[in-house]
Amino acid sequence: MFTGIIQKLGTLVALQRSGGAGQLAVRAGVWTPPVALGESIAIEGACLTVAQLSGEVLHFDVLEETLARTTLGGKKTGDALNLERAVRAGDFLGGHIISGHVDGIGIIRRLGHAGADRVVEVQCGAEILNGLVPKGSIALNGISLTVVELQADAFTVHIIPHTWEHTSLRAARPGDAINLETDLLGKYVARQLATRGPSTLTMDKLRAAGFAD
Repeated sequence: MFTGIIQKLGTLVALQRSGGAGQLAVRAGVWTPPVALGESIAIEGACLTVAQLSGEVLHFDVLEETLARTTLGGKKTGDALNLERAVRAGDFLGGHIISGHVDGIGIIRRLGHAGADRVVEVQCGAEILNGLVPKGSIALNGISLTVVELQADAFTVHIIPHTWEHTSLRAARPGDAINLETDLLGKYVARQLATRGPSTLTMDKLRAAGFAD
């Protein structure tokens, strides 16, 4: 589990692909406590497992499904990558609950300003929009953000200067693809509502229970 508070900006060292899958090497700097083999780290919002350690470079095996459903397959050497270690018991929960399982890819349609904040408009499909509500949570490249406005085919978020300067979004341009994960709790609510049968509540039952005249 993650919270969408980016802890470091890593740098892509290499991406090797073979038969649809791949291996990712990321220069991640020094961590305290040190990163361990088998640890989960979210890279641009996608949960990956540390498979090898080489000093400050972390190596990850990447499934074909991950490359197909995220932006990782299109990254180039030298690209900045948002990094967050999995939450441990007792950690501060500063964002919102994020699973690291990317729901889909959006496209940055517009970048603007609202005072000192950046405004990012992201175009995406109905499968993403159906999981959003105004003032609800959304993860963009693993960053916990708040939905400001919903449109028929897009949504907007506002990003404070600190977040903009200390995440991979600082290099974003209109037309760029971006990883999206909707709120985990909202998914459970939507699932429950979708699987419920038709309501059996009637006015006669309400009257019998004393809730209506």
